[in-house]
Amino acid sequence: MRIIVDEPKAHKSFNDMDFSLDSEFLASTSSDGSARIWNATDGVPVNSLTRNSDEKIELCRFSKDGTKPFLFCTVQKGNRSITVVWDISTWERIGFKRLLKKPACVMSISLDGKCLAQASKDGDVCVVTVKKMEVSHWSKRLHLGFPVTSLDFCPSERVILSTSNEWGAMITKLNVPADWKEWQIYLLLLGLFLASAVLFYIFFETSDLFWNFPLEKDQPTRPKLGSFLGDPQSDDKNMWGPVDM
Repeated sequence: MRIIVDEPKAHKSFNDMDFSLDSEFLASTSSDGSARIWNATDGVPVNSLTRNSDEKIELCRFSKDGTKPFLFCTVQKGNRSITVVWDISTWERIGFKRLLKKPACVMSISLDGKCLAQASKDGDVCVVTVKKMEVSHWSKRLHLGFPVTSLDFCPSERVILSTSNEWGAMITKLNVPADWKEWQIYLLLLGLFLASAVLFYIFFETSDLFWNFPLEKDQPTRPKLGSFLGDPQSDDKNMWGPVDM
């Protein structure tokens, strides 16, 4: 329980903060629009996120999937609200996109890192697919126009929990495609294997009729499947007769 960071003048006033997935970095934003990155091990400031003079960084969330080292931030750029992505390996801006189209008051990322949710002060909630950065779910005035105070994903299902001071808590099921479970993938592979085996057997049994090749008088017919597998009652020594030297 030792103190890692103790900076009385780190920000004018704190707005939001978040730890990276491996707890290596801490991102913090200020009410003046600035954002700083800290090393969570020794509390040393690593970087300050670059921004234009007309930009204010408000909310920040690290990616959670463990493969994409990203930092998502909501930025107020003039009269527009955008979501900017930084690469945490270089701390350079990758790109930005307008998602909620209004200032976000809270932001959350699912535990698997596949979905990003934002909520506005008038109760709107949007869920974004991180892979394509496209809105996959939208709820208009979910809390009847009241500001959303907290927003979080269910760990195992595509469900979000949102709260507001006036309306309480609400659970919303997202209209996004369900994720494949591991057992469903194995079951699909097993079904494909069995289907291919059945098709091979049907093709082998009906190949003469399928290809419709005419057979000559002295041409042997297609061997049966058992001839390839061998006859368990036969013996190699009985297959050959005596040989005269």
